[in-house]
Amino acid sequence: MFGPHLTLDLYECNEKKLVDLNFIWKILDELPDLLGMHKISNPQVVLHKGNPESFDKGGISAFILIAESHISIHTFIGYAYANVDVFSCRTFDPQEIENYLVKRFEAKKVERNLLKRGREFPKVIEKAKQIVMKSRKKLY
Repeated sequence: MFGPHLTLDLYECNEKKLVDLNFIWKILDELPDLLGMHKISNPQVVLHKGNPESFDKGGISAFILIAESHISIHTFIGYAYANVDVFSCRTFDPQEIENYLVKRFEAKKVERNLLKRGREFPKVIEKAKQIVMKSRKKLY
């Protein structure tokens, strides 16, 4: 497997936080460190105005690139809703991320999905082979 992909749908969030560019920036700056991952970009955070004709009041779209993949956040003004994606080639604790984000956004309800991405992604066999051969030499 390449790695886990966590999606969180956060409902009934604190609406003031959903439009706060600095708040979203800080979450994206903190989360990789919390997970022991490595930032390869600064957080990118953009407020978009939406489309009044479609009742879209806008929100924030934001992401950070990490060496292990990416984290993104999208907020929706007027719906008290945010969605978050955490995708990584390294394992992580989905509950830790969920707890952190529910608390930060003050979400009253959360929907979590965890996918296993790249089930047939090739693993580094040579490294495993070296470990096995080294242990066999100790046996003989």
